[in-house]
Amino acid sequence: MGHGGHGGIISSLVGRGYLQRRRQTCQNVFVYLQTDGDRRDLNNTDGEEIKAETIIRFVRMNELRLVTEYNPTTAIGLMQSSVQLHLLLIADKRSSEHPEHMHRFREAAELFQGKILFILVDSNVKGNEQVMSFFKLKKSQLPALAIFHTEDEEQDVLLLDEVSVERVQDFCNVFLQRKQKKKDEPDESEKKTINEEL
Repeated sequence: MGHGGHGGIISSLVGRGYLQRRRQTCQNVFVYLQTDGDRRDLNNTDGEEIKAETIIRFVRMNELRLVTEYNPTTAIGLMQSSVQLHLLLIADKRSSEHPEHMHRFREAAELFQGKILFILVDSNVKGNEQVMSFFKLKKSQLPALAIFHTEDEEQDVLLLDEVSVERVQDFCNVFLQRKQKKKDEPDESEKKTINEEL
């Protein structure tokens, strides 16, 4: 089911108060992704009641695949996602290294689930040339990672000789740390106000 499908079901349940009225019967919550054959459970080890907001967040975090291939259909769900950081692996799917690259990319995706959307962009698909040009990449520079923050459009690119879990993890962590540092630093108007008060 696509992004809008889950959102519609959850919104409908919450809108009718179903999740609030059924608290006492909700012991286990899981999402089953038919496309991956993957079941993901919401851990409720303390036995406390599961709130509607927790269920909504859990479903939204798990409604997309661990790695989503970019195409016109998935692009809509990706842009509507509440996860604002997108990591793109831009690569040639016909390459002999592709299966191994994808295996490592999926491993890294598990480390950032719910924080960063992991997206595969096949460089051989004609429509994906726009994605490559947006990140100022040429086919000769691939494979490459591109990270993008949808809210402020901040981005970074890393050219790769090979895809490894460590390189993907380091690239993501550096970007996340930089975003956090900017968030923690007061902007220029706040600095001016602080200086005037002193």
